[in-house]
Amino acid sequence: MDVQREIDTRGLNCPLPILKAKKALAEMLSGDLLRIVATDPGSMRDFQAFARQTGNELVAQQSQADEFIHVLRRR
Repeated sequence: MDVQREIDTRGLNCPLPILKAKKALAEMLSGDLLRIVATDPGSMRDFQAFARQTGNELVAQQSQADEFIHVLRRR
Protein backbone atom coordinates (compact mmCIF):
# COMPACT_ATOMS: atom_id res chain seq x y z
CA MET A 1 0.00 0.00 0.00
CA ASP A 2 1.50 3.31 -1.11
CA VAL A 3 0.84 5.63 1.85
CA GLN A 4 1.58 9.32 1.27
CA ARG A 5 1.58 10.35 4.94
CA GLU A 6 1.74 8.75 8.37
CA ILE A 7 0.93 10.21 11.77
CA ASP A 8 1.81 8.78 15.17
CA THR A 9 -0.90 9.28 17.78
CA ARG A 10 0.44 6.75 20.30
CA GLY A 11 -0.41 7.75 23.85
CA LEU A 12 -3.22 10.09 22.78
CA ASN A 13 -6.85 9.44 23.64
CA CYS A 14 -10.04 10.45 21.86
CA PRO A 15 -10.58 12.95 20.33
CA LEU A 16 -6.92 13.77 19.63
CA PRO A 17 -6.18 10.98 17.09
CA ILE A 18 -9.25 12.03 15.09
CA LEU A 19 -8.35 15.72 15.26
CA LYS A 20 -4.78 15.05 14.11
CA ALA A 21 -6.05 12.88 11.26
CA LYS A 22 -8.54 15.55 10.21
CA LYS A 23 -5.76 18.16 10.10
CA ALA A 24 -3.45 15.87 8.13
CA LEU A 25 -6.19 14.97 5.62
CA ALA A 26 -6.92 18.67 5.03
CA GLU A 27 -3.32 19.08 3.82
CA MET A 28 -3.46 16.09 1.45
CA LEU A 29 -4.69 15.62 -2.11
CA SER A 30 -7.81 13.69 -3.07
CA GLY A 31 -6.97 9.99 -3.33
CA ASP A 32 -3.94 10.19 -1.01
CA LEU A 33 -3.60 7.63 1.78
CA LEU A 34 -3.04 8.51 5.42
CA ARG A 35 -1.79 5.90 7.92
CA ILE A 36 -2.53 6.54 11.60
CA VAL A 37 -0.90 4.57 14.41
CA ALA A 38 -2.81 4.78 17.71
CA THR A 39 -2.83 3.09 21.12
CA ASP A 40 -6.38 4.08 22.09
CA PRO A 41 -8.60 0.96 21.71
CA GLY A 42 -11.58 3.24 21.07
CA SER A 43 -9.89 4.48 17.91
CA MET A 44 -11.18 1.41 16.03
CA ARG A 45 -14.80 2.55 16.25
CA ASP A 46 -13.87 6.25 16.24
CA PHE A 47 -12.22 6.02 12.81
CA GLN A 48 -15.13 3.99 11.43
CA ALA A 49 -17.52 6.75 12.50
CA PHE A 50 -15.14 9.46 11.27
CA ALA A 51 -15.01 7.88 7.80
CA ARG A 52 -18.81 7.62 7.61
CA GLN A 53 -19.29 11.23 8.71
CA THR A 54 -16.62 12.79 6.48
CA GLY A 55 -16.91 10.65 3.36
CA ASN A 56 -13.25 9.66 3.52
CA GLU A 57 -12.69 5.96 2.81
CA LEU A 58 -11.48 3.70 5.61
CA VAL A 59 -9.22 1.46 3.54
CA ALA A 60 -7.85 -0.74 6.35
CA GLN A 61 -7.83 -1.26 10.09
CA GLN A 62 -5.77 -3.69 12.10
CA SER A 63 -4.50 -4.23 15.61
CA GLN A 64 -0.99 -5.36 16.43
CA ALA A 65 -0.26 -6.00 20.10
CA ASP A 66 -1.36 -2.76 21.79
CA GLU A 67 -1.34 -0.62 18.63
CA PHE A 68 -4.18 0.11 16.23
CA ILE A 69 -3.44 1.01 12.63
CA HIS A 70 -5.91 2.85 10.42
CA VAL A 71 -5.55 3.79 6.75
CA LEU A 72 -7.80 6.47 5.29
CA ARG A 73 -8.12 7.63 1.68
CA ARG A 74 -8.84 11.33 1.34
CA ARG A 75 -11.98 12.00 -0.66
